[in-house]
Amino acid sequence: MVLPDSADELPLLSRVHEPRDLRAFTPGELVDLAGEIRRYLISSVSRTGGHLGPNLGVVELTIALHRVFDSPRDVLVFDTGHQAYVHKLLTGRQDFSHLRQAGGISGYPSRAESPHDVVENSHASTSLSWADGISREKQRQGSTATTVAVIGDGALTGGMAWEALNNIAASPERNLVIVVNDNGRSYAPTIGGIAHHLDALRTSQQYERTLAWGKRTLLSMGDPGRAAYDALHGLKAGVKDVLAPQVMFEDLGLKYLGPFDGHDEVALETALARARALHQPVIVHVLTEKGRGYTPAEEDIADRFHAVGRIHPETGLPVAPARFGWTSVFADEIVRIARGREDVVGLTAAMMLPVGLGPMAREFPGRVVDVGIAEQHAVTSAAGMAFAGAHPVFAVYATFLNRAFDQVLMDVGLHRAGVTFVLDRAGITGDDGASHNGMWDISMLQVVPGLRLAAPRDEATLRDELDEAVAVDDAPTVVRYPKGALPAPIPALRREGGIDVLSEPAGASPRRGEPSGDTDPDTGTGPGTQVDEGGDTGVAPRVLLVATGSLVPECLEAAEALSVEGTQVTVVDPRWLVPVPESLVGKARDGFDLVATVEDGILEGGFGWAVRDALEGADVPVLTLGIPRSYLSQARRSAIQVELGLDAVGIAATIGQRVRELTTRRTPDTTLPTVASLGRR
Repeated sequence: MVLPDSADELPLLSRVHEPRDLRAFTPGELVDLAGEIRRYLISSVSRTGGHLGPNLGVVELTIALHRVFDSPRDVLVFDTGHQAYVHKLLTGRQDFSHLRQAGGISGYPSRAESPHDVVENSHASTSLSWADGISREKQRQGSTATTVAVIGDGALTGGMAWEALNNIAASPERNLVIVVNDNGRSYAPTIGGIAHHLDALRTSQQYERTLAWGKRTLLSMGDPGRAAYDALHGLKAGVKDVLAPQVMFEDLGLKYLGPFDGHDEVALETALARARALHQPVIVHVLTEKGRGYTPAEEDIADRFHAVGRIHPETGLPVAPARFGWTSVFADEIVRIARGREDVVGLTAAMMLPVGLGPMAREFPGRVVDVGIAEQHAVTSAAGMAFAGAHPVFAVYATFLNRAFDQVLMDVGLHRAGVTFVLDRAGITGDDGASHNGMWDISMLQVVPGLRLAAPRDEATLRDELDEAVAVDDAPTVVRYPKGALPAPIPALRREGGIDVLSEPAGASPRRGEPSGDTDPDTGTGPGTQVDEGGDTGVAPRVLLVATGSLVPECLEAAEALSVEGTQVTVVDPRWLVPVPESLVGKARDGFDLVATVEDGILEGGFGWAVRDALEGADVPVLTLGIPRSYLSQARRSAIQVELGLDAVGIAATIGQRVRELTTRRTPDTTLPTVASLGRR
């Protein structure tokens, strides 16, 4: 396969500036266009990383969708959206050089990029609800436009999809087409009853051929044959029950068409045009091959190159070998725990390998459950397992736990169920954009009574804190860690009441018993400081820097920079963030002039605010640094940290500025919440 360097080297693709341009192509040119698109995807995504396998599988389907329907008048909704790269190419976005990077195009649909993009949320199983709402309003307004939802078979394992189907079927006078993109996989092979049902439908073509032959034969016999056909037609549902269980859809009141070869563009156009002409909700079942046309992807049994980093396009091998990461440590440690505790079971929501439960599933195949894309169900099922005597460990991306908050609160928390949640990709992830940053969990889970949450800083603390979490059998526990490679080991100087002291000034000692009292109203200095007539302190200001999880390395570096400026900084890691450790509160009252907290999560309602509340009435101001309450644009994690002032330079600058404010006569009112400026100074 000869790979192009740019879209300009693809003569057919370069003719497509908007979807209507596709209508001038001949059938033969459409086949060649599909080949050009695959070559371009392989060439470009191999340079940047991204979702390769899903997009290679929907090339012909996306071409057919844009030839049959008139986007954006006809609204196309892509479930999850990671299979929308072809859609982007056909709607005028043919520069993938900065895919999923700052200033480049998103890896998901984006309204900011094109009127052809509708749903930006990259969480699965939502497209049918979007399509239900869009088509309802279009019908109410008298529009004849069609709404099209493209949903994968994996997303059909989500309960939300079936809630939407129930409502769609109850209102049949709508122009709504549901395309089931069935490749037998989500990340990995799709599991569950829906998957088995679709397997049966894939083999139902004999039923359609038999029915068509019978109709032709009987109707050719004149009136007697017509009478026989009418009588036998009443048995259709029964015959379908035996030969093709597609009645599950039709019993809901939804017309079912298929299955169709998802790589036969002409057949797809015919099927989609037929569905559009019915003017009612129609399911079009399409069979595709994830990774189609790229041998390394086709031979990858695990996930068909669902998502890749930078790879060699000829071989599919990584450009740089992956470093041992957080997920790998969890994968190893949960197996070790499972060997010693038969009650420990693993749960995943269609992401066995990405969250690290693959090794446990191989060693203990009966003790790892994949529930499909159904986070709500997973959490409540875990509560049931805990009631029956197990200790479930639900490993899930942090952003996806958002979908099951009610179940965490009311099923696990209320019933004091011993369930451990392991949140992968917590905090800033960056490349996948707003919906994939796992930054909501600390603030969200603060409100669950009895819940405990840990944020390990390195491999050793991840192992320790996972062990501690699984040992709790009467309340939910959470262990969160970021995406990517591990930092170098970060040993503690000592442990005090459960918190780790990571660094402190030479000769530092508590200042208990030294002069204390309210902050001086004239100087704004804290207890134990001496001020000369020029306003300079005779004792270096003392700062307690509370570093959490993945931001510990940046905090240690910031502490070194502050020490050069004459500030004495003690860095501690609380290990467990929720609830705030009493030992941390005690240490914060130990003669410090400022307490600064740094977290890889939403600032409002987060860990820092909880520390501030716990220190209410104390004589020490609290500075909280974290992520603002906003949706972050796609960029590298490191670039986002710099923008938010959560890199070492930004942390040091913000703390340094606050220290200077506290040691001048123009000190702000420290009785109010003190929130760090999130820009670089």
